[in-house]
Amino acid sequence: MDLTKYHKPFSHITDNDVGVLVIHGLTSTTSSMKFLAEQFADADYNVELPCLAGHGTKWQDMNSVKYTDWVNDVEKAFIVLQKKCSKIFLCGLSLGGELALYLTGKHPEIAGTILINHTSKFTNPKFWFVPFLTKFIRSVPAIASDIKDPNSKEYAYDRTPTNGINEMLKLIREVDKMQSNILQPCLIFKSKGDHAVPKISATYTMKKLGSKDKKLIWLENSYHVAPLDYDKELIAKKSIEFINVY
Repeated sequence: MDLTKYHKPFSHITDNDVGVLVIHGLTSTTSSMKFLAEQFADADYNVELPCLAGHGTKWQDMNSVKYTDWVNDVEKAFIVLQKKCSKIFLCGLSLGGELALYLTGKHPEIAGTILINHTSKFTNPKFWFVPFLTKFIRSVPAIASDIKDPNSKEYAYDRTPTNGINEMLKLIREVDKMQSNILQPCLIFKSKGDHAVPKISATYTMKKLGSKDKKLIWLENSYHVAPLDYDKELIAKKSIEFINVY
């Protein structure tokens, strides 16, 4: 499948001084977050939804990407918003949530962060072997389109590159060092039926974050790709309420 038509950056410019940086997940495309990005645009925020390196082409391309490339992608979008906005919020799904936490830790001027099924903690022992497996196995079965709604689909790779998983794990380790020092407000969404990322990822971040203003909302009717699932309107509504408070 040609994913290029589903992987386009989204940008919205207004006279508002509030901006939202929206970040998609591992092996996915920007289309997975476009609904949320459009909801933020309709709320009259400036919005940037960048394409992450190694995504939206063919899965083999991710085997030469470093997590620092993804950090650079979101940093560039953040700089674009900084030129227009006095208040910037981050909103990320899965890997995108982890990137949002990383930026929040690096930039105390960020006003707040919204995490959706982010990837801060894995407990399955199989992840211990990922650095070793990257030397022998280039990909594993796809993790994409974990969606409860049968009428919705995530456009993503049909294989998951082992290097992509390994780079995500490196990012997780870096973020883990930072979480206790992150003081900005944080809103966390976690699907009870997420088949990709365990519930402990959300509860771990709730416990580890240094912020005194943090809230966890459990999603009852969505799987991992919640911004395309039955709870997408709830996520948009609660996220906009969160942004408007700060």
